[in-house]
Amino acid sequence: MRLDKFLKVSRIIKRRTLAKEVADQGRILINGTEGKASSNVKEGDELTIRLGRRVMTVQIEKLLDTTKKEEAAGMYTLLKEEQLGD
Repeated sequence: MRLDKFLKVSRIIKRRTLAKEVADQGRILINGTEGKASSNVKEGDELTIRLGRRVMTVQIEKLLDTTKKEEAAGMYTLLKEEQLGD
C-alpha cells in the first residue's frame, strides 16, 4: 500500500493531499529511510512522522483499504511520541 494512502486510511493524517505533502518534504522515515508518498509500506514497517513540533513513531499492524473510525487505530501501534523543544 502507498504511504500516503496508509496515512489517510489509518487517520494519522486526515487528508491524502496533506499526507503526500508531508511525505514529499522528507518528514517521514520508513524503517529509518526517507519515504515518499508513493513508497510502499507493509505490515511490520516502522514509521517516524514529524508533524509540526510533534514526532511520532508507529509500527504498522495491518493494512486495510477502508476503515471505520473505530478500526483505524488498530492499523498501527504508537511506539513513541515526543514534542520537539524550541
